[in-house]
Amino acid sequence: MGLLSGILTLPFAPVRGVVWVADQMAQAADRELHDPAVIRSRLAALNQEYEEGHLSTEAFEREEDRLLDLLHGRRSVVCQ
Repeated sequence: MGLLSGILTLPFAPVRGVVWVADQMAQAADRELHDPAVIRSRLAALNQEYEEGHLSTEAFEREEDRLLDLLHGRRSVVCQ
């Protein structure tokens, strides 16, 4: 970036900073959402909730299917 373009685009620096931070947060959230260790932990917690009677069979199966799809890399899963 040249000196003149740097000076002319200086007022947009805060906007670029906010966009960069938002992009970094989105990437971190995506990595965590698809981290196998996190998904396995959520599956274990889901099983425990079901065994303790806090979830209906339908809710358990629906969430288990969603988590297993995430675990196996099927990214077309819609989060509810």
